[in-house]
Amino acid sequence: MSINRSQFHGWRKSSRSGTDKDCVEVGTGVDLVGVSDTKLHGAGPIITLSPTEWRALMVAVKRA
Repeated sequence: MSINRSQFHGWRKSSRSGTDKDCVEVGTGVDLVGVSDTKLHGAGPIITLSPTEWRALMVAVKRA
């Protein structure tokens, strides 16, 4: 399955990122969450996670 940016909406960058710092961004799609690297300005690969995987990742990150 080919994934592209237009399959996701509401792309957002972490509020902890400064304006001149690179970070990951997250967009939501139908039954998927897309994660991309901002330093590639939308041209890089998108990692996809199910909503369940995304929630598990967020729980793990908050515990770290």
